Amino acid sequence: MKPLKATGIQYAALPYRLVGRQVQILLITSRGVGRWVIPKGWPMPGLKPQDAAAMEAAEEAGVVGEIEAHPLGSYHYQKRLKSGREVAAQVIVFPFHVTFQAEAWKEQGQRAHQWFPCARAAQLVAEPALRRLIRDFGVARTPTLLAQGLRTYRNWRLARA
Repeated sequence: MKPLKATGIQYAALPYRLVGRQVQILLITSRGVGRWVIPKGWPMPGLKPQDAAAMEAAEEAGVVGEIEAHPLGSYHYQKRLKSGREVAAQVIVFPFHVTFQAEAWKEQGQRAHQWFPCARAAQLVAEPALRRLIRDFGVARTPTLLAQGLRTYRNWRLARA
């Protein structure tokens, strides 16, 4: 008889910023293998899922910003536990607009981090469903020329008021 596979739920932040008309994604390396991943972790008692994801982003990447209440989607992967056992994990991903990046944070020396254009970030992650989430997010969040012009006009009007 096969042993039952446990499935865990994790919450992740997809840290992003806009540079001109380009959406950039912040990826970090995993502590074990050094693969490019997004900040994620297990549920935290007393915190909403999106707040747990934001906390992970602060601890793992030193970023602060605005986390959205509704998830972007999810993906699955095999999580290796400290015991060496692997469990299937479903990761629920929340968009996280980064407004500040700290100079020092909890896991700073344990991980590398780097900003990438969406298309490049999608190529670098291993999980196919996460690749699709990042690619689709980049397309959906890239401002059009009209939207960029309206934002510039709105800022100009506010500055004159």
